[in-house]
Amino acid sequence: MAILLEGLCFGEGPRWRDGKLWFSDMHDQRVCTVTTAGEKQVVLKLEDDQPSGLGWLPNGRLLVVSMTKRQLLIFDGTTLEVYADLSHLAPYHCNDMVVDSAGRAYVGNFGFNLHQQAKPRKTNLIRVDPDRSAKVVAEDVFFPNGTVITPDEKTLIVGETFARVLSAFDIDPDGGLSNRRVWAQLPKGAVPDGICLDSGGGIWSASPSSNDCIRQIEGGEVTHRIDTGRGAFACMIGGDNLFVLTSSSSDPAKCRANRDARIEVFPAPYSAAGYP
Repeated sequence: MAILLEGLCFGEGPRWRDGKLWFSDMHDQRVCTVTTAGEKQVVLKLEDDQPSGLGWLPNGRLLVVSMTKRQLLIFDGTTLEVYADLSHLAPYHCNDMVVDSAGRAYVGNFGFNLHQQAKPRKTNLIRVDPDRSAKVVAEDVFFPNGTVITPDEKTLIVGETFARVLSAFDIDPDGGLSNRRVWAQLPKGAVPDGICLDSGGGIWSASPSSNDCIRQIEGGEVTHRIDTGRGAFACMIGGDNLFVLTSSSSDPAKCRANRDARIEVFPAPYSAAGYP
């Protein structure tokens, strides 16, 4: 393990693009990039909300999940504006997202007030189309979090954190989801937070409850397990590296006080595949 970057509030939504790792420093309200040499750059700051999931439209414009406002924002490098309002569909904070090659964005949400210890409840997965319309495409999902799409764009897999499973859906030609099934059950004590897909057909799950990052193949067999020694909240492959975003806490107040979140780097046994 090597520490690429430290002193963050809380890293989320890592994405590899143009030779850099993009990520949201959620509780510092910033979207940033970092090079493999550890050079950090702030891309944008949300003045009154927290960023989470990131993705790009086919024209290269950046989509950013605005969590508490339950909006999807679009950034062209200069101007930041609302792309779609999801507040009528998402019961609580929006979080991670995956964008396919057609520009369809699949966005998850908490479903309940996690940090105030509200009673957990199931929620939905929302799709935002290129015409900026939004609709629910899956229901009764238990804290939909990290999401990936296979290289052939026929399957979407989402981590249901509180169900401790990776759930797969067939992607219909119109972007709808069907044929829901369990792709893998997480090992005892582990939960899927951020996830990423590799070229060996495996999915890496960052697991904050077990302080590790776990690679499984369909059916649930664990092939690799990396001990991070602290909460692992998101992961992404870029080049030969597996980037894991870790923190001592996910509580907003503690994150802002501690600023001990960091990005750690491990050798990746397989290259990245699919989306994001």
